[in-house]
Amino acid sequence: MKVYRYPQQSVWSEILSRPHLDSQQLQATVSCVLSDVRQRGDEAVKDYEERFDHVRLQSLAVSSEEMAEAEALVPEELKEAIRLAHHNIQAFHEAQHFNEVRVETQPGVACWQRAIAIEKVGLYIPGGTAPLFSTVLMLATPAKIAGCKQIVLCTPPDRQGKVNPAILVAAQVAGVSHIFKAGGVQAIGAMAYGTASVPKVHKIFGPGNQYVMAAKQQVSLGDVAIDMPAGPSEVCVLADDSANASFVAADLLSQAEHGVDSQVLLITTSEQLLNEVEQELERQLALLPRKEIAAKALENSKSILVGSANEMMALSNAYAPEHLIIQTRDYEALSAQVVNAGSVFLGAYACESAGDYASGTNHTLPTHGYATAYSGVNLDSYCRKVTFQHLTEEGVRRIGPAVELMAAAEQLDAHKRAMTVRLKEINNK
Repeated sequence: MKVYRYPQQSVWSEILSRPHLDSQQLQATVSCVLSDVRQRGDEAVKDYEERFDHVRLQSLAVSSEEMAEAEALVPEELKEAIRLAHHNIQAFHEAQHFNEVRVETQPGVACWQRAIAIEKVGLYIPGGTAPLFSTVLMLATPAKIAGCKQIVLCTPPDRQGKVNPAILVAAQVAGVSHIFKAGGVQAIGAMAYGTASVPKVHKIFGPGNQYVMAAKQQVSLGDVAIDMPAGPSEVCVLADDSANASFVAADLLSQAEHGVDSQVLLITTSEQLLNEVEQELERQLALLPRKEIAAKALENSKSILVGSANEMMALSNAYAPEHLIIQTRDYEALSAQVVNAGSVFLGAYACESAGDYASGTNHTLPTHGYATAYSGVNLDSYCRKVTFQHLTEEGVRRIGPAVELMAAAEQLDAHKRAMTVRLKEINNK
């Protein structure tokens, strides 16, 4: 990790920059794949699966036999862990139900909102170097609670054409029935445009690498809605001299092992802690099976020494991290200053892994600084808030003249007339 000591605010933006690929080349590659999937459907998806996932598929759909096989392959202990996580995720998201409130803005003028589930949603579950079956629970559970009628799941297969069995078990626990073997850009295209096998959906959810993020952004321009531009994972840890260096290093590595394009940040007021964390990173990294991936991610990562807790928070808010861990004496007070973050973990024991799996909060979160404007996935993500209104004759009398005046001032005579004809009928009774 690169170390910065007491940097001036003028260089913060440079220090807080994220790793990225050549944007022009990235967008061009993604556009080419999406166009091919739009034109050739299933055959294009199968071709890209052969090219990128190194398997030639006969069928994209996961069969009932494969579901049964997965059920037999996953150890009962892991199934119980999946059920526990599902229970907690379900409990947290069920508490987010929207309560419809009818408001009378004037006598005879009633307005209200109703949450209506998106009928068809697509869930993208990364496979690749780490099959994220936990993401199935995070995306499918609120979709079921919201009442989405069709939940389509796409995830890349292995070289034998099989989906990781834990992904299939998690899908079964969460109530997903439409599962397809497709990864990367081709999966996003299949759900956005629809193919002979994969249904077209109205909104796509799920994390992924920069190619997946670019694909989601491109299809969102005219074909389908997306949850957010979620890309490579990241964490920012704020720590003072009371923090446990072993805990901090473990938290940083837990994100660094996601992928070579992940990024981790340590912001601290303690030089001693910074040095201890560096030593712990070296020790713990050597023990990781995915140490080569984590080591590459650490090359893009930073340790920043600052002079005060307020400066730590200012840097964090400028970075807008996906995950923010505050391991300080006064973590409660500092949490009140959080402005930009996807999900916040408070105290020594709230490791980010808890939120990734089983505390109940959602781990599909805005990355790449988008926490300045986006929320993480929640129950509202699967609903639309449709507004309703009802006017009585008294309501028309109350607001009709104002509507006529405002429409006339905007030179929209048909708008004015729509109210005028009603006022005349009521006044002539």
